[in-house]
Amino acid sequence: MQSGMTWQRWTMMIPAAVFFLIFALIPMLIAVYYSGLQWNGISNPQWIGLANWSQVLANGEAVRAILLTIEVMIGSWIIQTPISLLLGVFLAGPQKHRSFFGLFYFLPLLFSSVAVGVTWSYILNPNFGIVNSILQGIGLGGGSQNWLGLPGTAMIVVIILISWQFIPFHTLLYQGGVKQIPDSLYEAAHIDGAKPWHTFFFITLPQLKYTLISSTVLILTGSLTYFDLIYVLTDGGPGTSTSVLAMDMYQQAFVNQNIGVGSVLAVILALAGIILSIVLLRTTGFTRMESQLEGM
Repeated sequence: MQSGMTWQRWTMMIPAAVFFLIFALIPMLIAVYYSGLQWNGISNPQWIGLANWSQVLANGEAVRAILLTIEVMIGSWIIQTPISLLLGVFLAGPQKHRSFFGLFYFLPLLFSSVAVGVTWSYILNPNFGIVNSILQGIGLGGGSQNWLGLPGTAMIVVIILISWQFIPFHTLLYQGGVKQIPDSLYEAAHIDGAKPWHTFFFITLPQLKYTLISSTVLILTGSLTYFDLIYVLTDGGPGTSTSVLAMDMYQQAFVNQNIGVGSVLAVILALAGIILSIVLLRTTGFTRMESQLEGM
């Protein structure tokens, strides 16, 4: 009987394994092979071994791109996590008006990154953008602030817009997590005279532990591959102030036509995502998947 169950388990894993092999493992191995080539994508490729890796690791621009990527990761997490958590808890309430508000909160999730980038580039335009008009109307700023054209503000704006687009997704995660918390916990706390902030910090937040971990993994690993929104907003500029690792990979592979160096950066991105996910899941105990209600 046990061997039959084992056979069924392995059989059910076949579709996922085939999907992973075709769309993840094989492209990864191809990128590793390309990372050892000197090739512009048109002429005959030449095998040069680890020369591309040495060039990338010794290049200060690659290190700068990695640091900018880390900046996006940290900034995105700091903005998205508390706002998504509070909105998720708010929208999980029983009041009818919360569904009405939820309609507007989730609108950014319906737009593509390109649409978001184009729309906000007009909104932030230094000549006719509505943001500068509003600031000028209330007496703040000179009315021609170039939000995306200055190194000091471009990355801040990019992080804020990335967070604005993906906060609704993580809000859905927290909303679903809150709805799974048993009402008996809140009823017991209410009988004991607990205040709303007590129930939030001592019931809601601990019960959302694994939701928080899942959201964190998605935010941090997703931050490694942000490209389309940054490309539309700033094209990596001004200068290289928003040229994160994914943007640098695109520049090297398709603008500079250096497929080998671009593949090195692609492999680094993939390895960073894998390592980051494993470290987060191992250190948080998420892989044990024990029940949060254990001992009740």
